[in-house]
Amino acid sequence: MKIIIVGAGKVGLALAQSLSQEHSITVIDQNPRLVEHTVNVYDVMGVCGNGASAEVLKEADAGRAELLIATAPSDELNILICLVAKYLGVEYTIARIRHPEYGEQLRYMRSTLGLSMAINPERATAREIARVLRYPNAMKVESFSKGRLELVEYRLDPGSTLCGMRLSSLQKSLRAKVLICAVARNEETIIPSGDFVLQVGDTIYITASAHELEQFFRHLGVFKSKASSVMIVGASKLCYYLGAQLLEMGMTVKIIEQDADRSTHMSELLPRALVITGDGADSDLLREEGLDQTDGFVSITGMDEANILMSLSVARQNPNCKVITKINRQPLVDLVAGAGLIGSVVSTGSVTTELILQYVLAMQNASGAQIKTLHRLIGGKVEALEFGIHSDSPLIGVPLRELKLRPGVLLAGIVRQSGKIVIPSGSDTINAGDDVIVVATSTLHDIRDILR
Repeated sequence: MKIIIVGAGKVGLALAQSLSQEHSITVIDQNPRLVEHTVNVYDVMGVCGNGASAEVLKEADAGRAELLIATAPSDELNILICLVAKYLGVEYTIARIRHPEYGEQLRYMRSTLGLSMAINPERATAREIARVLRYPNAMKVESFSKGRLELVEYRLDPGSTLCGMRLSSLQKSLRAKVLICAVARNEETIIPSGDFVLQVGDTIYITASAHELEQFFRHLGVFKSKASSVMIVGASKLCYYLGAQLLEMGMTVKIIEQDADRSTHMSELLPRALVITGDGADSDLLREEGLDQTDGFVSITGMDEANILMSLSVARQNPNCKVITKINRQPLVDLVAGAGLIGSVVSTGSVTTELILQYVLAMQNASGAQIKTLHRLIGGKVEALEFGIHSDSPLIGVPLRELKLRPGVLLAGIVRQSGKIVIPSGSDTINAGDDVIVVATSTLHDIRDILR
């Protein structure tokens, strides 16, 4: 597939890296150094210029492109880029649109302006943070089949009941229908079998329904109910979306922002939240505002280093508080997550990239199944995909034990049309209309790709 990416920022570069192995990619940016860097590192084509210019798009051969992705800094520019691209014959266009005022207009933009997809990174990241605050035990939470099945990331600390346990005895020992579908151990990524034995320090990925996850953590003796009071540092667009979601979930929200004008503006947008003008790095201020009684702390300022330092300080002051940190730069994400320094890390760029990759995979999949959801785990080394099963799929009715799966592939869950959750066993079968969750160490385009 020929794809044009306009904007060589963090998201544009991440997309170029992920898509260049299987697609013909052309990157457009007005910064010649960024274009040169992208071309040299990712082996893609590059065009220097304004992506909203018809002449620049023609130079990028837009007339032969199937997809254009606009990730320029300006929402309005992204919309214009997509309009010009559609005029030149690009069939599918994706625009990154971030401003809250455009949120209610996205449906209009898609239908009237011909946008195939409009992504609001801050809104999507807010949803991810809110999911984690629902399961404070987890480092990260992903959802499948409209929230019916959850995938959570959890680290095994010393003394955990799971340490030394063989996976084949997991359900019997903990009386919960869960499946550990992937394990990160040091630098190793493992799709485990029943003989696999868990160790201290393992980061495990668990699939189950929300109810079974609660039972699982209760049996481990580490269950925490969802956060009821959350402190957010940084009055940004992300703060607005997150605060609105948490208030809707019935949580108490405090927002701390150094800039007085931004504090005032946020208090007008979220009148039910308590907005405080002050320095979120001030430990005395946090203590005065009730950090000791706070269930969740979210640092989402524009400075990665500040977010990390604040989160480390809060984790030390209140060990029972769920700490979530926004980090944009991938090297810092890898450093913090790998060392286990902070409970949960989110990246707006990663969230945006995943959503776009999901759309691209859905465009190219075969007719036998539809990719509904894509999540990347363990720094992108593993993908968890949700396939919708059509009536002509060759996998229907075959006992799972008879399927010859490729190495590095695991069926992690089945959601029936009725909503029933099935943690797969050898005697189960796949039915038409099911949603099937697959975890794999290689990229899959269709459910049939799981077979040898």
